[in-house]
Amino acid sequence: MSNYFSIPIALPIPAPEVDALIEGKIIAIITKIFLNPGRQFSLYPGDISLNPLPPEEYYHADFLEAAQTAQKNIEHGLNDDTVLIKAWARCEFCEMVNDVNAIPRSGSLTGIASLSEATIWTPAGLQAILNQRRHIFLAYLRVYHLENPTVAPTNSREKFISVQLNVSSDRPVLTDDQFSQYYQNLQERKPRQPFTPPPPIIPPLPPPFDRLYPALTQLVTTNSAANSFYQQLLKFLGLNQPAPVIPENPDLAWIKTITDLGYRSQAEDTGKSNYQAGTDFENIVRQSLEFLGFTIDYSHKGGAGGLDLLCSAPYLLVGECKSGKSIPNDTAVQLLNLATLRLQDSKLRDQAVKLIIGPGKPTKQLLQAAEVHKMSIISPETLEKLVTLESQCPRCIDLFKLKEYLEPGQSDQAIAQYIDRVKQQLKVRSHIVQLVKNHLSKTNDKFIGLQTIYGAYPYSNPPENLDQQQLYQILLELSSYFAGYLGRIPGNHGPNSDRFYFLRDVAIDV
Repeated sequence: MSNYFSIPIALPIPAPEVDALIEGKIIAIITKIFLNPGRQFSLYPGDISLNPLPPEEYYHADFLEAAQTAQKNIEHGLNDDTVLIKAWARCEFCEMVNDVNAIPRSGSLTGIASLSEATIWTPAGLQAILNQRRHIFLAYLRVYHLENPTVAPTNSREKFISVQLNVSSDRPVLTDDQFSQYYQNLQERKPRQPFTPPPPIIPPLPPPFDRLYPALTQLVTTNSAANSFYQQLLKFLGLNQPAPVIPENPDLAWIKTITDLGYRSQAEDTGKSNYQAGTDFENIVRQSLEFLGFTIDYSHKGGAGGLDLLCSAPYLLVGECKSGKSIPNDTAVQLLNLATLRLQDSKLRDQAVKLIIGPGKPTKQLLQAAEVHKMSIISPETLEKLVTLESQCPRCIDLFKLKEYLEPGQSDQAIAQYIDRVKQQLKVRSHIVQLVKNHLSKTNDKFIGLQTIYGAYPYSNPPENLDQQQLYQILLELSSYFAGYLGRIPGNHGPNSDRFYFLRDVAIDV
């Protein structure tokens, strides 16, 4: 079974019974029709409300908690319109039972009571089925894990549902010996072992702490000290914790003064000259550009309210900074003189970004000069918005992308579009992290495959539509060592077999 093959149908089965099959707790289900041995289908978790009796009357007491939990997962799953298919099965044997041929295999019990003791259904539950159909079809299933669980639309009232799967898994839930023993016990109607809930899922750790994972998995469920240590380790690493509240950083309080300083002049600062008032804005512009990632090679205080500015990395940028009520008309001339003085090579001058930062609406004369000489004009407000976003999410401002939005003339509107685009990208990434986190929390799975994420994404009210390749690239970004929002386990069959797990929330308010 190493080659891919297709399974075109899914069989609706009550959700708690699907979970029990996947966990290897049971091997048999009750179906509405006779299943031919060898028939293959995926396991579709259906609504237990379709059972003939309420769960407390239909299932044995030791299985009731699992039944209620599975139903809650269905009701609060990806959304009301989808379910998650995590396994497929092959029918190994199917027998028909009724009140005539339900002969006791153990000798002392009635046929229905004997079958009840060997399965998860109560005698009343089995009798309720017989009252409806006159026959019970008991199918023995060999169950296999799906490497990439898939999302399917809700539809559990049909005998079979069309759900196309391409399967390459050869990972059975039970070994051959285990399945043979279960099979023999059920045919002989031997009493079933009490159902016990599965141990709690221990979330995986990133390297190098993942080396502790196998040992901790064994200890945490039985040793309270080990469990306490593990929880402290998760807290220390910042994993599986609620999104932290971002406190105001007093060291970044200067960011909120950029706009005010840009419009400040002698009129607002009694006792200060225009030169002194302008100098404060000049200094904060230099600080802002450095904060965004520019390297300033040379700065020279010019006349009142003016700053000569030269940035060498990541690309050449020459700038003029003006504070006050408006930008003087001769600012473009001053910037040209600065570029000529600082960049002797005419090719470098042509390549350099020319930037004017100042308040107010530029005059028609200044706009014309800026457009002719390819100078960009932005306001103090725009600069403050860029720096604020960078403070909320370090390295989110791509200076080369920003360069594309520095248009000749007034560039505030173009920069606003760039800021909105960055915020949108952050929202998409935060949404994907939450999608992975919520899925693992609701299903108690350790990992989630690419196909499952891609199947669930369109139904999760996403901020932006993505194709599978776009989604995969973002998942790689989020699971990179330096990002650390998700963990990734590379698959053996290409990207489609990659699995991901949650590490930490995206603590960004955009």
